[in-house]
Amino acid sequence: MDMAKAPRGRMALLVRLRRFTGAAAIAGLLLALTGCESGSGTDRAGDGRAVVIAPGRPGEEPRTLTPEQAAKEKPDDTPNAADHTYVQNMIEHHKQALTMSALAPQRASADGVRRLAERITAAQQPEIGAMEKWRALHPAPPAVPGGHAHDHASMPGMATEQQLKELAAATGADFDRLFLKLMTAHHEGALKMAGEALADGNNVAVEEMATEVVAVQTAEIHRMRAMG
Repeated sequence: MDMAKAPRGRMALLVRLRRFTGAAAIAGLLLALTGCESGSGTDRAGDGRAVVIAPGRPGEEPRTLTPEQAAKEKPDDTPNAADHTYVQNMIEHHKQALTMSALAPQRASADGVRRLAERITAAQQPEIGAMEKWRALHPAPPAVPGGHAHDHASMPGMATEQQLKELAAATGADFDRLFLKLMTAHHEGALKMAGEALADGNNVAVEEMATEVVAVQTAEIHRMRAMG
């Protein structure tokens, strides 16, 4: 995409994604190169000390660092409140998408809607598992907001209880139209939540999960709009 032609909000997200990709790549290379081995063993300086070869930015020469310097340059990705809130809320957001998708096999009339529901389930069920594992590794501090039952209805894109009842009662073409309408709004809400995590979060794993949500659900929104 031409960055100059992108809408302001989308351009900011693209800048964030590109900046994150570069930072993650540098961090990964630093970690990998810390234990790098050449044909004669671990790379070492002239005085025998172990060194890390850190690749430079485009047009710049690689740098030679000590392991201590490399450790200091590794980005601090300690989860912050935005990371915890995103994971807690997105788990519930995904669960509602699974609830809606589970209705499609028996109620949808269009094969495309049933296949879409299958794809949503196949993508979001493992994502819930990954986020639950992350949450177990990084328990949220008591002061972190979000993730509580009374907050779920206010999350962007969430269907109301009445809308879920109407979807469960619909069949055939009526179900197809309502499913596409509600799921498109649901995905748009997920993009908003992911964008906030990318803008305000600090943890690399959360940014990777949010980036995946942006990529997959943007494509599915385009597909649903075409089907509608």
